Amino acid sequence: MSGFNIVLYEPEIPANTGNIGRTCVATGTRLHLIEPLGFHLDEKSIRRAGMDYWKELDVTTYVNWQEFCERNPDAVLYMATTKGRHVYTEVSYVPDSYLVFGKESAGIPEEILKEHPDTCVRIPMLGETRSLNLSNSVAVVLYEALRQNAFAGMKLAGELHRLRWEETAE
Repeated sequence: MSGFNIVLYEPEIPANTGNIGRTCVATGTRLHLIEPLGFHLDEKSIRRAGMDYWKELDVTTYVNWQEFCERNPDAVLYMATTKGRHVYTEVSYVPDSYLVFGKESAGIPEEILKEHPDTCVRIPMLGETRSLNLSNSVAVVLYEALRQNAFAGMKLAGELHRLRWEETAE
């Protein structure tokens, strides 16, 4: 397990959540979904995006933000938002922290952001681009957090299927 948590605040698009679920399985990350969701968790589009990985996903749902906070009182939260004052690479992600992402149409409510001014992070973009796709944003920030923690417990080197890599002289 990576020791990280992805939190989706009221996600609206099932394919994004399915993709994020697959990323969570691949990285040993727990997924937290805060309702209302814009879909049902048994929808085909979620299963298709998450492929056969969805059954391996560690996922928890909450009826609202308040329940999430009550059930995770000591959570270290990083808020991914286009309104953040820090670039996502400028903060230090601690293991077991929670990376929070807002719904596709509106992001994380400003009332929640105001409670976490020092851990609101943004992904730099050109011009007037509103945002990146939610599943891309999750991957970008999560992999930075994993990199900062030396990809703990993850497979770092790959192997060819039919052939072998040549040994290189150092």
